[in-house]
Amino acid sequence: MSRPTSAAAASIADQGVAALTNIAVVVCAARQSTAEDFAAFAIVYTVFTLLLGLGSAYVGQALTLRRGTDAELHAHCRDSAAFTLAASAALGAALAAATFALPGGTAAGLAALGAVLPVVLTQDALRYAFAVLGRPHLALASDLLRCAVVVPLLAAQPHGTGPGRMVLVWGAAALPALALAALSLARLTRGSRGPRPFALLERRHLGRRFAVEFGVGNAASQTAVVGLGLFANALAVGALRGATTLFGPMNVLYNAATGFGPPLLRRYPGAHAQARAAASAGGALAALAAVLALALTLLPDGAGRALLGDTWRAAADLLPATGSQYAAMALGTCGLLMLRVLSPRATLPIQIVFSALSVCCLLAGYALGGITGAAWGLALGSAAKAAAVWLRIALELRTVVRQQPGHGQGTGPTPPGRNG
Repeated sequence: MSRPTSAAAASIADQGVAALTNIAVVVCAARQSTAEDFAAFAIVYTVFTLLLGLGSAYVGQALTLRRGTDAELHAHCRDSAAFTLAASAALGAALAAATFALPGGTAAGLAALGAVLPVVLTQDALRYAFAVLGRPHLALASDLLRCAVVVPLLAAQPHGTGPGRMVLVWGAAALPALALAALSLARLTRGSRGPRPFALLERRHLGRRFAVEFGVGNAASQTAVVGLGLFANALAVGALRGATTLFGPMNVLYNAATGFGPPLLRRYPGAHAQARAAASAGGALAALAAVLALALTLLPDGAGRALLGDTWRAAADLLPATGSQYAAMALGTCGLLMLRVLSPRATLPIQIVFSALSVCCLLAGYALGGITGAAWGLALGSAAKAAAVWLRIALELRTVVRQQPGHGQGTGPTPPGRNG
């Protein structure tokens, strides 16, 4: 196997292991907790997901675009790791201090999250560093170690374990993986200059733009879910988290499509062929989501309780809505990939408008139909976003046709940013 092929295989395997670990964490927490305690854990885990996504956007995505000599890349990786450690420690300390003395399982879980935040966020940031250095197998080794430690430790917790203890165990279990990754990075970058974490606060840092895109594209609906749990019904968040966890394999496929889709699409000759390929991929993923939803709906009650414990009954009621949401997400994800190829600047306005619409649909659905209504609201928001994306693709394709020789006056070359 060639080195590029081996690196790609290791990257895909690492992504799968990370996703599998996240699924296993939620499943273990659901099995070992009461429905109320898992609802609190789900709120805390959603907060972590928000912070993880923000960190990945600000640090990880910007790091993967770095270019330069080996010495410069080594320095950038050290800067990113040091910044993540310092920033997450400051944020974690503030979160723990603000929630430590508050009553309730959610507050205890948030305080525990503050304590372990530097561990889990820094370990994730080092995965991007290994990708930049061309050593994805080291990221895979770190994530395999984390999975091997965290799953047995969580599974060993007694039933009824509170969210505070559950979060502490989950975070502390990442320490061996963090140590392995840190030692590997130190060995790879030996002789490099000392880290300068404040370099990531410069105004030209690309992470600022990526963080904004994450905020409008992903964080809005997750923040609304957290607000729903804190101010309305915590059990709703537990049910939603349980249902979406069962569709975790689809998230792996969506992440793989996002990471590897654009280069593959560009291999097709012309924009229309690329659009047909993207539509075919979206249709196939949507069909797979529908099949998975049907299989989960037919799952015996005993098997469901073995997966999610007391949360299964509430999550099972949401499976049709969540399956519809994931089918719509398949079409929207592949549509956004195609739109990035055609016109990269067109994606941000769509993300802003339809993320806000998804939040409105979520809240309106909850007001009208409780937890089930909230799930159908998310599905409606995803469907509207997918429809808008493909409508914009159709308009872009018409522009490409008009600009081709022999079509009206538009005989000039395709403008920058579009792929004809």
